[in-house]
Amino acid sequence: MKSHSDFVAVLKRRRKVSRHDFIVHYAMRDDAKAHGVVTPGARRMGLAVSKAVGNAVTRNSVKRRFRVLASRYEHALPEGIDVVLRAKPSAANASFQSLEEQMATGFEMVASKLARD
Repeated sequence: MKSHSDFVAVLKRRRKVSRHDFIVHYAMRDDAKAHGVVTPGARRMGLAVSKAVGNAVTRNSVKRRFRVLASRYEHALPEGIDVVLRAKPSAANASFQSLEEQMATGFEMVASKLARD
């Protein structure tokens, strides 16, 4: 996701899963719900890493980690979903292994919540 309006649309829906070092905000796109047909790989991700996390070097490091981990575990999410990963300040000092475990369980929790709906 690249546009501000896409981020705002996901955050306004207020569907989220909280982990120790980040929050996963998510929303199914309306076109995915209405038609039930989504092009392969139609999951969209965005990152929100505020200045509270640290300086520019630290924020970029957190973003790189999130990109790697999100691409590793995005298969757990349904097609047609928009996700915004919002870093908490503790993400700057978290180990890669800890973030990886949180990402795996966070994405699984999102998938199970969507399956119940």
